[in-house]
This record gives sequence, C-alpha cells and structure tokens, in this order.
Amino acid sequence: MPLDRHFGNEGHGVRVEADGRVARLVLARPAKLNALDLEMLSALYAALDAVDAEPGLAAMLILGEGRGFCAGGDITAWSGMTPTAFAEDWVRRGHRVFDRLARSRLPTIAVLDGHALGGGFEFAACADFRVAERHVKVGLPETSIGVVPGWSGTQRAVRRFGAQIVRRMAIGGDVLTAEEALAAGLVDRVVDTGSGTAAAVEWADRIASRSPAATRVAKALLSVAEGEEASGAVEALASAFIATTADCAEGVESFRAKRPPAFTGN
Repeated sequence: MPLDRHFGNEGHGVRVEADGRVARLVLARPAKLNALDLEMLSALYAALDAVDAEPGLAAMLILGEGRGFCAGGDITAWSGMTPTAFAEDWVRRGHRVFDRLARSRLPTIAVLDGHALGGGFEFAACADFRVAERHVKVGLPETSIGVVPGWSGTQRAVRRFGAQIVRRMAIGGDVLTAEEALAAGLVDRVVDTGSGTAAAVEWADRIASRSPAATRVAKALLSVAEGEEASGAVEALASAFIATTADCAEGVESFRAKRPPAFTGN
C-alpha cells in the first residue's frame, strides 16, 4: 500500500504501515530506545501528515520498535544547544510535532511496551488512549537533571489528567507503575507484558467498526471541550455542515455561472 513507507534514515526515523483500516506509526530508532532528536521529530511530523492524508483509515496505533516505547528527548541532541536554540529549535519544534499528533483526525492508541518517562510520557499523552504493559513505568523526571517538562508535560498533561498527578511526577519525583498509572487515569488499560500490541489492535478494530464520520466528529467535539484545538475544530465542524446545504451548492454554482445567487436558506 502507498502508506507503507519509512521517513528519515533507516534505523533512525519513523515507519508507517497499514493493516486494513488501522494504521501503525512506529518510532524506529531502537538502538536509542526510540529517543527523539531533531531528525526524528521531522520524520514524525511527515509521517503524521501521510497517515492523515490516507483515505479509508479509521484508527492509528503508536508504537516503538525494539525494547522500548520512547525514551523521550535525546539528551545529546539538545544539551549542547544555546538557550535560544533550545527554546526555539527544540522545545517549540517538539510542540508543533506533538500538537500534530494530538490533532490527528484519527483516534490514536499508544502502546506502552516500555517505560514512558519525560518526553516519552508527553508523547504518549498526545494519543487518545494508552495501553500499558504491566512492567511499564511512567513519570516526568526532568527536574532531576535540571530542566522542566518542555513538550506540554505541564500543559496538555494537566488538561488531560489533572494538575495534582502531574505535580506529583514533575515536582514530587513520583514514578508510577502501570497499575498506579491506571488508577490515576494516565493510562486506559494495563495488560500482561508482551500483549500490548494485540490488545491495542483489538481496540482499534472495534473503533474501526463504528461510524468513521461520527467518530471523527466526536473526537473534534472532545478536542473543543478539552481546549486542544477549539478555533480550528469549531470552524472545521461548521464548514462540514455548511458544505451540505443547498445554499452552499447554489453559491458555488452561481459563482461558476457568473450569475447572482438565489439563496433559499436551506
């Protein structure tokens, strides 16, 4: 299928695949536990664009290749940056990519088959759902090395999970087991080690069996309620509705025919 592609360099990029109506987006830097650097961020953005442009898809899995889901931001990629470059080239670019995932038109399920710490947790937080294998731990350890969560760990994570649990991780240093993360609402399901992908595939197939149009609208409405993308989502929903009206059809036809429109209000 056209979707089966690799973005970035081999062994250092993102792979996208399709299995029926379910896409798989795979972080493919296993030698570094899929840690993100600038090249990986660029590849991820391009891969997300490709998935969203592919017709016929109904859901997307987010996975990591090899032994881990995502080790977060690669410290060697940003530690030598100037403060300005760190803010602009690293933090802001990461935000653009993570926002792109959070605003995907498809329902997304992150498969946590390895620890999700720091940027890895922030990345997983962009998905609609998270399936964690039982051995996994999650946390925001950035302050232990003298930095702060920079890819919406104090913003999107607070909106989605609540301030207190994020405070416990980002300030208190709590690292949660999968079961503790489930109880706190950070993940949606905990499954046995080795069965995360299978559980996510089953869930994605059930999502794909539902109305794609209704599912997309429901996701957009939830994004508005959550403050994820209020202006864009509202205008998209309004435009989708207006495109179904007779007035819209008449307006386009009259423009093409170079005549005044005869609107009916329908």
